[in-house]
Amino acid sequence: QSNHVDNVASCLLLPIEPDNVMISPAVPARYTAAVWRLLAISLAFLISIKETTAFTSQLPSALRHPKQEQQHVLHSSSSEDDATNKLLEKARKLREEVSAVEQSKAEVQKKNDAKEQAQREAEMEAQKKKDQQRLRYSAEVPILKDMGDEVMERVDFPPRLKGGKSRIVTIQAPLPLGLVLGEDESIPGLTSVDEVAAEGNGAAAGIKQGDIVRAITACQTTMETPTWQLLAGGIGQPKTKRFMYSVDGRPLEEVLNAIGSNRMDVEGRDVWLVLERMD
Repeated sequence: QSNHVDNVASCLLLPIEPDNVMISPAVPARYTAAVWRLLAISLAFLISIKETTAFTSQLPSALRHPKQEQQHVLHSSSSEDDATNKLLEKARKLREEVSAVEQSKAEVQKKNDAKEQAQREAEMEAQKKKDQQRLRYSAEVPILKDMGDEVMERVDFPPRLKGGKSRIVTIQAPLPLGLVLGEDESIPGLTSVDEVAAEGNGAAAGIKQGDIVRAITACQTTMETPTWQLLAGGIGQPKTKRFMYSVDGRPLEEVLNAIGSNRMDVEGRDVWLVLERMD
């Protein structure tokens, strides 16, 4: 049997070409068949390996090297995930910055609105006080206009008494008033009511002792001549006008004469007196 094995091995070492295939006559027939089968299997195996190599060379890299491709895909996917996460983080930070800016703007706007509101309220309060002050130290009195008409207008009378505790009042009363007026020695040009007759017209109208006379109505007679009379050499006709007369800084005698001039009013209207009175 050892000789037969050596013969079979010798046969296997021979070239595969048919012309060179020589089987030793000493090899039994059953070994000859075995050798041919082995050669056929070997040839088929070699052909299969060659075809497999040619086929796999034509396949994509992903199929030829699935593990490497999978690792590359995983690495690529991980890189894309990292990039996506970075973009998301940037977007989140940007939203936070925008939100912070908008919140800061809202706070600044809120402060500005509050400041403007406080300023408006302060201005309104100042205007209110100013209006109250004006109402306190002003009065509506008849004002003579250029055409001879009297119009009621509000006139301001700044306080002459210090302390801010006085106010302006207006009183109308017929003559005689029943008053005794005098000059205040501490304030030059200040006319005050020193006495009020209990049953006089002044007391009945509400004039009080200590009131400061600020203005009164006075009458004046002037000669008015129409244009046609001037051309004809006429001397004109007398006409009496009534007007408001401020007594601030005026001598007492002049103030008394102005009050008495109201007797010349052809309509016989009451005397207007503007008084400053302590509360």
